[in-house]
Amino acid sequence: MDYSEKTIKEEVIFKGRVIDVVVQDVEVFNGNVAKREIVRHPGGVAVLAFTDSNKILFVEQYRKPLDKHLIELPAGKLEKGEDPKECGMRELEEETGYKSENFTYLGKIVSSPGFCDEYIYLYKAENLIKGSRGGDEDEFINLKEFSLEEVKNKIKKGEIIDGKTLAALLHYFLNF
Repeated sequence: MDYSEKTIKEEVIFKGRVIDVVVQDVEVFNGNVAKREIVRHPGGVAVLAFTDSNKILFVEQYRKPLDKHLIELPAGKLEKGEDPKECGMRELEEETGYKSENFTYLGKIVSSPGFCDEYIYLYKAENLIKGSRGGDEDEFINLKEFSLEEVKNKIKKGEIIDGKTLAALLHYFLNF
């Protein structure tokens, strides 16, 4: 059965630097009209980067919406019209100071499809070479390296909870 919804009207209620928020009136399956609040996001990329010693690079940064430090894979927002692979390569170097000679697509996920249209593209990076670290002036990152065993333990202990990070690791383990 097809439960697609037909958009009748859309109103932009917020236009931001990173997201826009729209409210839609939609016709649902039974003919009734419902409201949908949607966050529009340009999408992003997360990179599972392996060092020569088979450790995974992580970034630790403070995330204000949660008011806590999170351990995540290097990641970032797609710029308008940017190719996801190019974005991933750029973000890897900006956040870790490394480039990759072997950049492989793992898949993509949606972050929160109940209210957001964001896709996150997942890549694996190997054969890392030193580049130059950069990043945004309001972004403060601690670079971390963990073995696969350490990563598994951190997940079990609830120390790695970021969805894109967990999804990239799952994609890797399923394709390993």
